[in-house]
Amino acid sequence: MSNIDLIIEERPRNIGNFMVGRLLPFQGKRMVGPFIFIDHMGPVKMSERENMDIPPHPHIGLSTLTYLFEGNIMHRDSLGTEVEIKPGQVNWMTAGSGVVHSERTPGYLRHSDKVLHGLQIWVALPRELEEMECSFYHADEEELPEWYI
Repeated sequence: MSNIDLIIEERPRNIGNFMVGRLLPFQGKRMVGPFIFIDHMGPVKMSERENMDIPPHPHIGLSTLTYLFEGNIMHRDSLGTEVEIKPGQVNWMTAGSGVVHSERTPGYLRHSDKVLHGLQIWVALPRELEEMECSFYHADEEELPEWYI
């Protein structure tokens, strides 16, 4: 007997000039626990004329986790954060009462061939923390735990 109620396959979604495979939300399954969105980016090959360009946009009442398997993204936000995320690193942004951010191909890669592959997971904050102060945390690969099966 299986505990599996539903198998969700990713569906293509355009998020500006960039396609992702969206797992959540899904018809009949808006959230799984606190998880609002789960987007799988790529792997996508981009030419020297193609770049990820997600312009400044707001978030409130949630946190986002970005993790890359391949490629690079430049994150900028209204907190003054400007950091490049690379494979194996994590960006954890808590929007709380409100933050504006952008995600783009770094300048030094904009005119070269590149690959992007990663995940972005949106997590709803508990109601009592929805208006908390905004924050941003970047973790390098060596700061993340490792486990072996």
